[in-house]
Amino acid sequence: MPLPDPPLLVITDRRLVEQPLPQVAERLFACGVRWLSLRDKDLPDAERVELARALMVRARRWGACVTLHGDPALAAAAGAAGVHLPSGGDPAAARALLGPGALIGLSCHDSDGAGAIEQGRGQVDYVTLSPIFPSASKPGYGPCLGAAGLRRWVGRWANMGVPVIGLGGIDHPGAVAECRAAGAAGVAVMGLAMRGDPQALAPLLAALAPAKTAGLSYG
Repeated sequence: MPLPDPPLLVITDRRLVEQPLPQVAERLFACGVRWLSLRDKDLPDAERVELARALMVRARRWGACVTLHGDPALAAAAGAAGVHLPSGGDPAAARALLGPGALIGLSCHDSDGAGAIEQGRGQVDYVTLSPIFPSASKPGYGPCLGAAGLRRWVGRWANMGVPVIGLGGIDHPGAVAECRAAGAAGVAVMGLAMRGDPQALAPLLAALAPAKTAGLSYG
């Protein structure tokens, strides 16, 4: 599956927002976001399914994609566009459950990257690699890979044709530019999108735009 366009993945955390997530999502979509993944794993399963469906209602008018972090069975129950698996997840099982048209992602960190490559072989559409830069959402989480570390893992995943999404501390256009220069197909954010005005994402979306006009493929 190709990545949503623009390749900016917004990950939710309802604890950081002042309004209900569906309202926040509506504002994000209006600002140009086209890819949202419901995390909020502390919610009971039934509430997560209900919330995912509410987000999809908001996404529909914008042609946006809503996926779900964690359990492929919950993604299937909600009718989400796909699932984002944690490190150590089972992409083959997720693919078998959700089918060839689902968008399946996998979290990857420097310490488990080799194992993630084996897990994802032929089954995942993208991986998130983190943390690239220091993150306000997860202080002390690391060590940070930086652009050099990102470039190294992009090269390894490129052998499988799997795009890499940079995650962690992507809060200004310069960080986007560094990720793109290192070969990342896109970037992911959480805190910036959840804590502030959705318009704060406009510079990041603008920084991704040149890659689109240059004719680069995201998947």
